[in-house]
Amino acid sequence: MSNIFFRIYLVMFAFVAQCLFAQEYPGGLSDGTLEVNGNNVPVKIYSTTEIGDLNAFPDRGIKDNVLVILNESNFEPAYYNYSIATLARFKEFKYQFFDKDFKLIDSPATRDNISQFKYAVKSDKPIASSDKVELETPFKIWDPSKGIKLGPVTLHFYSLMFVFAFGFGYILMTRIFKIDNVNQKYLEPLFTWTLIGTILGARLGHVIFYQPELFKEDFWSVFLPISTKNGLKFTGFSGLASHGATIALILTTLYYSFRIIKKNPFWVYDRLGIVVALGGAFVRMGNFFNSEIVGKPADSNSPFALLFPQQSSEYGLTVPRYPSQLFEAVGYVALFILLWILYRKTNKKYQQGWLFGLFFIILWAIRFFVEFLKEPQGDEFIQIGSLNTGQVLSIPFMIAGVIIMIISKKFKITEAENGKPE
Repeated sequence: MSNIFFRIYLVMFAFVAQCLFAQEYPGGLSDGTLEVNGNNVPVKIYSTTEIGDLNAFPDRGIKDNVLVILNESNFEPAYYNYSIATLARFKEFKYQFFDKDFKLIDSPATRDNISQFKYAVKSDKPIASSDKVELETPFKIWDPSKGIKLGPVTLHFYSLMFVFAFGFGYILMTRIFKIDNVNQKYLEPLFTWTLIGTILGARLGHVIFYQPELFKEDFWSVFLPISTKNGLKFTGFSGLASHGATIALILTTLYYSFRIIKKNPFWVYDRLGIVVALGGAFVRMGNFFNSEIVGKPADSNSPFALLFPQQSSEYGLTVPRYPSQLFEAVGYVALFILLWILYRKTNKKYQQGWLFGLFFIILWAIRFFVEFLKEPQGDEFIQIGSLNTGQVLSIPFMIAGVIIMIISKKFKITEAENGKPE
């Protein structure tokens, strides 16, 4: 078994090492081609979520043909007048505006139509409204809507992924309790404590490990999905840390194990790990929809290269990057499949702690290696050598997993004991 783990680690290390050779993009500009009536027009591509940076961009005097990708954050209602002034500056510098289908927009921007402005293009030869225009890039551009509009309300994909995580988790744990012949009455309190531990722990973990200044600057945003800086604003929880969620889940599950179901905590952890692996994949998909936790700059010709026009400026320049969220999500799905097979096809579920220890080792190994490709999530307060905060925090969990697998031999139970209490 240890030989298999060594090979897995070696393959992951080789993959990460190959991907580490990221590209430099001077000035935050990447290359693409506009096809205008079949003719290729090379362009430099620029995007930013910061309206101030967008406003200053025309002054850079770039001599090449330029295409600027605009997004929702550039046109927030609170900065409407500034946004209008910014578009006017682009107009002065001979930029033309297009909608998402590259249809020319000649009318001035208003509150009603400003959201239609998707591209600003400056080219040697002005583009006519009758011209057929398409954008070609060696990389993919990930610029989805943020959610599903239901009248005046928008159901954000990030929130939807959390619903999927807990919804499928509940269904899966129901199935597990049936397989183990455990009374379903113990399922509801497990779901409740898991929900509390995940949300509260993940939020506190992010603030403690990555943004401790929020305790002083915007205290209520730590516990509530709002921001009180520059006026009251609903934001949702934009910062969640898996390390914090794990610590909180360990504590809440201890309470559930001793006071409610009255089983060895490792019995609960073994089964909860299967659910968490699948839930983690959904959460990372939510990060992907939110264009957050993005990877480091990638070679534009890499099959993994993606441009995230909506990425926050905290990650640096908006250039083609590795989709580290997807790498992590795929790893978690593979871990879920492995744990489920071991749970269903072997007797390891009767060796309390074995599945949980394996879960810890592989989950945090995935996190450790993917961190090589990630941009920092805020300030890196904990660093050892070239290892970042996420990697340093993952090492103790991996060590704990090894120890748990070793001591799990002491907690073997029989199939008859497994179903107690009825």
